[in-house]
Amino acid sequence: MTLKEHFRKNITLSLPVIIGQLGHIMVGVSDSIMVGRIGVIPLAAATFAGTIYHILMLFGIGVSYAITPKVAATDIRDKSKLLLFLQNGFFMNLGLGLILFALGYFASHFLDFFGQEEPVAKAAKPYLVIMCGSLVPLMIFQTFRQYAEGLSDTFSPMIVSVFANLLNVFLNYLLIYGSFGAPALGLNGAGLATLLARVVMFIAMIWWVRKKISGFQWKYQWSGIKDLLRIGLPSGLQYVFEVGAFATAAIMVGWISAESLAAHNIALNLAAISYMSATGLAAAATIRIGNQMGLKDRENLRIAGFSSFALVTVFMAFCGVTFILLRDILPALYIDDKMVRNTAASLLIIAAAFQISDGIQAVGLGVLRGLTDVRIPTIVTFIAYWLIAIPVGYWFAFNAGYGVQGIWYGLSIGLTISGVLHIWRFNRLSRNIKFD
Repeated sequence: MTLKEHFRKNITLSLPVIIGQLGHIMVGVSDSIMVGRIGVIPLAAATFAGTIYHILMLFGIGVSYAITPKVAATDIRDKSKLLLFLQNGFFMNLGLGLILFALGYFASHFLDFFGQEEPVAKAAKPYLVIMCGSLVPLMIFQTFRQYAEGLSDTFSPMIVSVFANLLNVFLNYLLIYGSFGAPALGLNGAGLATLLARVVMFIAMIWWVRKKISGFQWKYQWSGIKDLLRIGLPSGLQYVFEVGAFATAAIMVGWISAESLAAHNIALNLAAISYMSATGLAAAATIRIGNQMGLKDRENLRIAGFSSFALVTVFMAFCGVTFILLRDILPALYIDDKMVRNTAASLLIIAAAFQISDGIQAVGLGVLRGLTDVRIPTIVTFIAYWLIAIPVGYWFAFNAGYGVQGIWYGLSIGLTISGVLHIWRFNRLSRNIKFD
């Protein structure tokens, strides 16, 4: 394949995945925008609960990613083997979804211990429980999504995600504000809207791909589930370490003020849009690398990986410029509070500076996952965020006096270190790879 063909293939595969990934994050974005209209406390509570919820959600999504490289590297004619990956993945994800809900429910009883303002912690508790309940249908959806993407069908999950996101916005309008005679549930209405939309989402995904899963049986092989977990657990931990660092950052921001936390939420919501787009490119890169692993084609494997890095660099540079140019306009979509908007605008400038690093580290995890290399990238992620980003951010914020901006400086440094090391490792492994 020529370089141009690689770029075309990357874009063709990644665009539907990006739109699907944005479906996940746009749930939080639409919730924040619509909740922000009812006050600073509900928005801060959504941010606080979201820090815990997103750790659980992205861990689950990360574990489910194990299905894709396995399917992508399998001969499409081997139907029985493909279905076994699907069946094992279904039971793995169903069990994990129930465990994540239980963890979220347990965590909801200890929100008072995180040093947040009392009204924020009180409002966050029921919202967190409802949002964690939505993880069960989400994980079932992820099973069929990752299976379809492993078969290079990235279009079906995109359609379902877009539909569910639109439904979520409509249900938000009904249940947050009490429109058309519905009860006005405020912040809890946003959580309930997400839960209902995700139930519809997993049902729609199963219906959409039903022709591709003829022969599905309600049984599993524990050895097959353990094989998926060997890839999935480290992949999930990669997201936990990264998102957990941002969650810890949000808790530290909450020590400053509710206004700072609301501004952090706005800027993080916007940065998450570009980040989830980058993870869409990363998911496509996993598929491309998995395909080349199955074909035992080292040259095209390396080109597929490096063309993915190039593509995400261009895209994230564009996002960074957008954040700078619209830094005063975008926060106004969320809230009218001038102090919150000005703080969020300053954070968007820092976010613009780390866009390329964030994109490269996301794609780096994707290409390495395609090589089924997950252990070392997990260690790198832990070091970059927990031993560097969080301590440095704390020092900048509370010792050097930079406040919320100082926390974001630390996160920027961690993202950059992670991105550089992932590129180095992919170059080393792909050059010396030995096929089975």
